[in-house]
Amino acid sequence: MGALQALGRFTLGFIGRTGRLVLFAGSGVAHCVRPPFYWRNIVRQLIEIGYFSLPVVGLTAIFTGMVLALQSYTGFARFSAEGAVAKVVAISITRELGPVLAGLMVAGRIGAAMAAEIGTMRVTEQIDALTTLSTNPKKYLVAPRLIAGIIVLPLLVLVANVIGIFGGYLVSVFKLGFNPATYLQSTVAALTTEDVVSGLVKAAVFGFLITLMGCYHGYHSKGGAQGVGRATTNAVVSASILILCFDYILTELFFAK
Repeated sequence: MGALQALGRFTLGFIGRTGRLVLFAGSGVAHCVRPPFYWRNIVRQLIEIGYFSLPVVGLTAIFTGMVLALQSYTGFARFSAEGAVAKVVAISITRELGPVLAGLMVAGRIGAAMAAEIGTMRVTEQIDALTTLSTNPKKYLVAPRLIAGIIVLPLLVLVANVIGIFGGYLVSVFKLGFNPATYLQSTVAALTTEDVVSGLVKAAVFGFLITLMGCYHGYHSKGGAQGVGRATTNAVVSASILILCFDYILTELFFAK
């Protein structure tokens, strides 16, 4: 009976937490499309999420492209198919590695920062003060972050795609001896509109998930400094897991035949 009780408590707790998350997400989306809009907060989040995340996303993308080119060449050389390196790098970066790695990097940086900021406001009763001043906390804190995440992450992924493919180009041309013109022609020929668009759609979904989890865990944090620390950890872990789960779901929707 003890095992059944523990299983029941876990199941009910999981359902309850999932329900609270869905209601929070629905409320946040509703505030994103209903005025008034706090444009100053939105612009600040666009800069914070987008501009300040460029270095880490760019470094991740370029080294990913370089490593991918090396590994692809090593594998394809066994089958005398070295010419496919450019196509593999381009398709892998635009479809999967660009959105996923950029999402994980932004989740580690922005998700933690959002959870810590909003969590600190919660435990110091600043969110309650906003309510007292007749300002909806979700409209003021959550909606601008959701809007910025959905807008900015596709732009970051677009930059990451270019940098990642360029990293593969550098290694292929200067280390592996590929002809530059032939490599670029193979890259352009391999890419389709669906490859690029699918990656950008994934990025928009990932941006929503990252900001949602950061806001949710920060908004519901409690217990002082330890509670803020737990909220920060939970935001990063949950956002990372959801990115990987939704990556499979979206890939299934786009490319399953």
